[in-house]
Amino acid sequence: MITKSIFREYDIRGIFEKELNETSVKLIGFYLGQKIGGKKVVSIGYDARSHSPILRDYLTSGLNAAGCKVLDMGMVATPVNYYSNYIDFYGITTDASIMITGSHNPSEYNGFKITVDKLPFFSDDIYALGDMIIENQDKVISDDTESIKIDVKTPYINYMVNQFKHLKNFPKKIVIDGGNGVVDTVITDIFDALNFNYEGLYLEPDGTFPNHHPDPSVEENLVDIKELLEKNGDIAFAYDGDADRIAVLTHKYNIKGDQMALLYAMKMDKPTVIGEVKCSQVMYNELKRRGSKAIMYKTGHSNLKVKMKETNADLACEVSGHIFFKHRYFGYDDAIYATLRMIELISDGIDLDKEIDNLPQVFSTEEIKVKTTEEEKFLIIDKVKELLKNPPEDFPKIINIIDVDGVRINFEKGWGLVRASNTTPILVTRFESTDEILSKEYESHVNMLINHAKSLL
Repeated sequence: MITKSIFREYDIRGIFEKELNETSVKLIGFYLGQKIGGKKVVSIGYDARSHSPILRDYLTSGLNAAGCKVLDMGMVATPVNYYSNYIDFYGITTDASIMITGSHNPSEYNGFKITVDKLPFFSDDIYALGDMIIENQDKVISDDTESIKIDVKTPYINYMVNQFKHLKNFPKKIVIDGGNGVVDTVITDIFDALNFNYEGLYLEPDGTFPNHHPDPSVEENLVDIKELLEKNGDIAFAYDGDADRIAVLTHKYNIKGDQMALLYAMKMDKPTVIGEVKCSQVMYNELKRRGSKAIMYKTGHSNLKVKMKETNADLACEVSGHIFFKHRYFGYDDAIYATLRMIELISDGIDLDKEIDNLPQVFSTEEIKVKTTEEEKFLIIDKVKELLKNPPEDFPKIINIIDVDGVRINFEKGWGLVRASNTTPILVTRFESTDEILSKEYESHVNMLINHAKSLL
């Protein structure tokens, strides 16, 4: 039985064999191939998980049954997969790409990030694809793994080395943590070509992730790279399992995605920058102070890529470390490219610690996750919105409410956020204030509102 829950807002994701198996993945390939249009060229790459090549074969069989031509790029980072949409292979250009990856999820998970005509295939398109597959899940698709092997890594490496040749012989010591993901299918080749002085941890791709979970947004996963930085480095970078998210560490700071955006924007001429609803108000205010345009939008890499194209934005970010450059690049999230742009800032004389020191001080929580169910999470958000129309008497004064993605409540000296995760059965909350005591008050009042909303279901 194929379950609807694997068809998510941004991608398709599930547990290998239980949810992503021969039947379901062949059907995904077949009906996706039909949706793309048949007779189209689709490039496939995969991450370090042991079951990724197996899913590649199932997916290829489905795409071939739909009449597509399949290009196989092998094990690559997600941004390398995206890059395949911008080059040709002996006169063949791709109409779509699929990255087989479980990203930062546990090793038993896997999934598909899909790009069609250089744009994300997500949301209603994925839901409609899921409905079609569930309606036709008895269809049998034969094995057919015929594909054309392609090399995307070499042109990607060459592109990066050419774009950043001015950084050759960068003198500072760089340390990196690959988290046993796929970042080192290309990154050390780039570093070697640029003659960087670097040292790496856990660079060998291993989909069991034996050293730590490949999620650099979680502090406990950064213990080893912080220790190496302290002992023998000037700047550190850590990556998630498929290398589309980055952590940047100095001796003083773990620089979050919204702070990175402010740093990158320093070398752009009044850019348009898109942030998600979890980004600090400091980012939006500081960009506006500099004369730049700041746009708040939904969380999610697919949402931000589409919004970037719609607004012709130069840069976009998520707090978790997805960084999207249209300025001098293609508009997708690439942690390797973001690494080189950060090294470029340092080379240009930007003192990262000093710039962060100079930002207004606020007290922010990390993302706080509230467990719920897939069935209830969006219902709770709707109830919270209703309750905010007539909040309790002791509720902090509300300045305004932004409901582009969940509920972001702006108070006099800060804000609180409640949104439903599009990928897991949780609510995500975050709070920020210029006053530490107020930030805790905002958190307490909003949590009481959430509990009240739950009781009304």
